[in-house]
Amino acid sequence: MAREPEAVDAWLADPSGVPHGGESLLSFITRVGGWLDTRPVEDGGRIVAVAEPSVVRAALVYALKAPPSTYWNIDVRPLSTTTLTGHAGRWNLRFDAASAQPSRT
Repeated sequence: MAREPEAVDAWLADPSGVPHGGESLLSFITRVGGWLDTRPVEDGGRIVAVAEPSVVRAALVYALKAPPSTYWNIDVRPLSTTTLTGHAGRWNLRFDAASAQPSRT
């Protein structure tokens, strides 16, 4: 950001932009979504993926068919759990009840 603020601004504003010469946000979301769609479908089977917050955000944008700019508005907390259910083309985000009990004072 300090050396190339215009390039960073362009990358943040345009999901298909690659002013830094790397991967665009849109390509990243598509790549993560492609991986998600190739997960095997098994009766009652589960897959656990330990991933960086950026990968989780990309998977959520893809699964929910949200606009790519939504990526920047999803907060993924460290050591948190995100659950996607379904299969290629039909993903659902599931929220589970918090496991921690409220503190009593």
